[in-house]
Amino acid sequence: MLFAVFVAGLMVGRTPEYVGKRLTPVETRLLAIYILIGPAAVLLLTALAVVAPAGVAGLTTNSGPHGLTELLNAYTSSFSNNGQTFGGLSANSLFFNLTTAVAMLLGRFGLAIPALLLAGAFARQPIRGATVGTLPTDTPLFGGVVIGTLLIVGALTYLPALALGPIVEQLRWLVG
Repeated sequence: MLFAVFVAGLMVGRTPEYVGKRLTPVETRLLAIYILIGPAAVLLLTALAVVAPAGVAGLTTNSGPHGLTELLNAYTSSFSNNGQTFGGLSANSLFFNLTTAVAMLLGRFGLAIPALLLAGAFARQPIRGATVGTLPTDTPLFGGVVIGTLLIVGALTYLPALALGPIVEQLRWLVG
């Protein structure tokens, strides 16, 4: 939601405000760190598993596009919760135990630390009254901005990796 406030502030050319607090450069940097930790952790760990011999060795039944999807799912699931894998990924190895543990730690502490720092930065700010430049956050327009921001950022982050997995797999079935 804060990222949507930031984007809306950029679109109208005003300093973004949310619940009487301003998004200063400090808060914006913390917000950027918070947003980038997830994709960076998931995509970098997936890339490591694709190029490491120990990572490719875990793909017991599927390789190619489906194997990439299995690896991407394993690290996304580990980052988001306790981790699940597809049946074709043999994740009980030292490599996968360590890398999925890194994903889990980043999913817990990598997100908690910037969120707490962001909350502290907002708590130190005085509450400002609503002005003409304040974006109301209780309107359908703001809801649409939040949903649009989520869809666009999510698509730009994960669609390239997903295109290498399921989409290529479907195209291979159609062609071959």
